[in-house]
Amino acid sequence: MTKRKPGKFSVTKAVKANARERVGQPKPARVVETEPRTGRDAKHKPKMEEMIRQEE
Repeated sequence: MTKRKPGKFSVTKAVKANARERVGQPKPARVVETEPRTGRDAKHKPKMEEMIRQEE
């Protein structure tokens, strides 16, 4: 069997690996949406009963 050829050197991967060793893995972040998702309820006009309950 032939020897395996080493992969191409990537500066970006080397820098990121070095940073992970020193600082550690970054915590996974999620984007929090401030606007509520528009679902099926938002597509229809609110009923009169719902409007009266919101005012009270």
